[in-house]
Amino acid sequence: MQLNVNRKPVRFSPDSTRVITRFLYTTDKRAINTIHALLNMSANEASSALSQVLRDYSMRHRNISKIFEKNFNQVAHLFVHLKINPELLDITQKILIGSYFTMEYSIESAAFFNPSIVEHPDQSETGPGEKRVILSFRATGEGHISSIVFRTGVMDKYNELRLEPVGTMLEEAQHIRRHIYTKESFKSKLDEMQDFHALIPSDLILDKLTEKFTYDQLRRCIDDARKSIENAADHEILFNQIIWLASSHYELEFSLDTNLSERVIFPVSISEKNGIEDARFVKFVNDNNEVTYYATYTAYDGVSILPKMIDTKDFYHFRVLPLHGEIAQNKGMAMFPRKVNGKYAMLCRLDGFNNYIAFSDNITIWREAKLLQQPKFPWEFIQIGNCGSPIETDEGWLVITHGVGPMREYVLGASLFDLQNPEKETGRLTSPLLIPNSDEREGYVPNVVYSCGSMVHNEDLILPYAMSDYASTYATVNLRELLNELKNSR
Repeated sequence: MQLNVNRKPVRFSPDSTRVITRFLYTTDKRAINTIHALLNMSANEASSALSQVLRDYSMRHRNISKIFEKNFNQVAHLFVHLKINPELLDITQKILIGSYFTMEYSIESAAFFNPSIVEHPDQSETGPGEKRVILSFRATGEGHISSIVFRTGVMDKYNELRLEPVGTMLEEAQHIRRHIYTKESFKSKLDEMQDFHALIPSDLILDKLTEKFTYDQLRRCIDDARKSIENAADHEILFNQIIWLASSHYELEFSLDTNLSERVIFPVSISEKNGIEDARFVKFVNDNNEVTYYATYTAYDGVSILPKMIDTKDFYHFRVLPLHGEIAQNKGMAMFPRKVNGKYAMLCRLDGFNNYIAFSDNITIWREAKLLQQPKFPWEFIQIGNCGSPIETDEGWLVITHGVGPMREYVLGASLFDLQNPEKETGRLTSPLLIPNSDEREGYVPNVVYSCGSMVHNEDLILPYAMSDYASTYATVNLRELLNELKNSR
């Protein structure tokens, strides 16, 4: 039986007009020269210059003057070289100087892809058979730096998506809070990762910290250790791993007056400075029927990849946590939407070729995994992996997969696993569910369809997917027909 995949006409395409502000800095010398030149301007010249900047940018960014003032504060320490107290400057001078250390960054100018979809926590003002949804995307801009962005809409009773208005004033988090560690818990986390203490004298790092400490305090201790440990270069990998653990914890809080489509989760920590990739969002229901939205994603620092996790209940406040343990080392981790037999469950890919499954008592520690699937058909001989979290159905766990075949063509497949024992595969499509068509083959990376998460609504599988790593769309598939095809493939 040939399954009917109903491609929808909705397109989510890159939009270069969607910009955020970023702190602009090169060198101390250049910054000091810039500040010196600005301080030599007359009051009238400074006021006129600032008025022009505000005319040009106040309609592009919410509270642009506060952004300028914040960026001024980031260079205030340089005034010591000019023998000037920065607090003596008037507000016009501060804001003008801040504008010279601010730039716009177009977050999705290159690509808008790898979507996932979840039910929105707010289902007010929806009609019969309708459901408000949140779609997340990987937005990529200049320098291939990726961030997470959102769109909202209502899926009607016919599974047609009615997009809600998209905000125009994008913002990063209003508040970014670094995690405060206790010494005992931090030592425990290090021990979970590796036996660091046999390799680095703990009294040179952790024992010099107070019982509660911040990331910045830890960095200073490591800098001191680099100077005092003999052959410190031999321990550089371990130093970096400790820094990674500390920098990976943070919290983001967005302003209440932002639309979800205006909130941008942009790289914050060292481990993700080159991008936040392929977030797989899932609505997770715990044993008390409390809902938390989790997203596993890949942090990229330009050299290494690290799996991390986001959790949120309202999409205003987000916690970011590192995933660790022996199997938290590759792309494509995807959470099950509930515990299975009393344990958290995760799909993962350890070797880049096969699908694995893991179970854990701790949502951030993943130590062991079992082989779940290997490439079986020609369209997945190079690689098989998940395309988001499993979906619970009355016939079993439905998993959308991706397969890589000839010409590095990415296609989507589907598999079914036993509800009580998801290590047991009970069905698998013998042909791809979705193949790039002629309109989907051209893009940033040709011949690729890919998804980071689907859902079921009105007896259809709602399948958002990216087209050649450039733009995104979605399709629907009748769930009962898909499940019957999977059962008949045993």
